[in-house]
Amino acid sequence: MSTRTKKHESGCLVAHAVDLLGDRWTLLLLRDMMLYGKQTYGEFLAAGEGIATNVLAERLQHLEAAGIVTRTRDPDNRRSNLYRLTEKGLGLAPALLEIIRWSGGQRRLTAARRKLIDRIEHDRDGLLAEIRARCQSGVTGK
Repeated sequence: MSTRTKKHESGCLVAHAVDLLGDRWTLLLLRDMMLYGKQTYGEFLAAGEGIATNVLAERLQHLEAAGIVTRTRDPDNRRSNLYRLTEKGLGLAPALLEIIRWSGGQRRLTAARRKLIDRIEHDRDGLLAEIRARCQSGVTGK
């Protein structure tokens, strides 16, 4: 996937979403930002998914070019960048939670994952407010 958004001639809305989000790494980066407050390149690399550095750099550039994340210099470490969700990016939270909820119904769950599914099913609005507050405040998952 390149840093520029692909164009589907059909105008299909599903095809448009797939162009923006349709790979494993993009969705996992969004998960890390929304649920775990990750903001730095190093935090994304340490997530345990095994993303290659070149793929991570490309996906972050893609998300920035699409207006889903912003990149700013870390005031505590001027050699590092912080990646944060924009309003457009935060708008994806309900869809990501629904994907998580659906996926949870397809497999056996750990206690922590069951707790997340229960929260999505019984306190979706509270969880979305928590995600928004975390992302807007810049609290990291460190």
